[in-house]
Amino acid sequence: MKLSQKPRANPDKNRREILAASASTLAAIAAGPGLLLASKATAQSANRTLRIGYQKGWLSILKARGTLEKRLAPLGVNVTWTEFNAGPVQLEALNVGAIDFGDVGEAPPIFAQAAGAPLVYAAATVPRPRLEAVVVPKDSPIKTVADLKGKRIAFNKGSNVQYFLVKLLEKNGLKYSDVTTVFLPPPDARAAFEKGAVDAWIIWDPFLAAAQKTLEARHLVDASGIVNNRQYYFTSRDFATKNTDVLKIAIEEIDHIDSWIGNNKSAAATELAGVLGLDKSITELYVGRAAYGTKVVTSDILAEQQAIADTFFDLKLIPKKLNLLHAAPVNLS
Repeated sequence: MKLSQKPRANPDKNRREILAASASTLAAIAAGPGLLLASKATAQSANRTLRIGYQKGWLSILKARGTLEKRLAPLGVNVTWTEFNAGPVQLEALNVGAIDFGDVGEAPPIFAQAAGAPLVYAAATVPRPRLEAVVVPKDSPIKTVADLKGKRIAFNKGSNVQYFLVKLLEKNGLKYSDVTTVFLPPPDARAAFEKGAVDAWIIWDPFLAAAQKTLEARHLVDASGIVNNRQYYFTSRDFATKNTDVLKIAIEEIDHIDSWIGNNKSAAATELAGVLGLDKSITELYVGRAAYGTKVVTSDILAEQQAIADTFFDLKLIPKKLNLLHAAPVNLS
């Protein structure tokens, strides 16, 4: 990839563009014969279906392997896959009964729960704090977190990196009000960063790796020691109650893919480059600093989500306080 190029296939878009682009997908899913009645049908039929919503990434590799289908076939369970451009749209699909399971970052489920979505957290990855960071232009005078005071910082509003920023400033003796926040989705934030319209950008992989490789962005600090930055797998309470065996196998197979990637990073980077449409040098950086492992959600992990929810309420990003203590399905461990 040349220095001036952006990634060929961007895994995130302007929120409005994402919702518009995905509207037809949701309509098709919702209108598809029998899809919205699938949860009722599974209760009446020996054959069940696990409808997975996914974003390009780890689950793309699981889909390509076909190992989940093989594990579930003896149980009479079929698997369907629907690709989405972002977590919020996946959660909307869950809310209307169009999917049963999906992957998402830390922040989107909190907004969905604040809106009354019936989701529960089925599984979570190990912490991946190195996959989000603050970057500055290579010749920026900003050398430390303290130097961010009074500076313009771009990031996606209501995302996990907003929580990271709050905690990063707090740890370094600064207040959220000490910086000027510029709310931009990743493509627009990249453009603003490249033009020098902002002083810093807080972003996650693979955008982070792409900025380092193609813009020579300088890594100021990542989330290590600040926040955990987990990925979550969600389902509905109804599906979890009726399909505990299916969810256990799904989590096991995702964990197996995690282990394979961790032990075969070069091959995984090649495969992920094809999935995301990125240079292998970008996915190598991304895969090389990730941590691997997916397990069922514990009360300690839910407490991490509770802290994010409380912070978002304090920032007036969600309209009400949430209690996430009961947001994990039972008997999955």
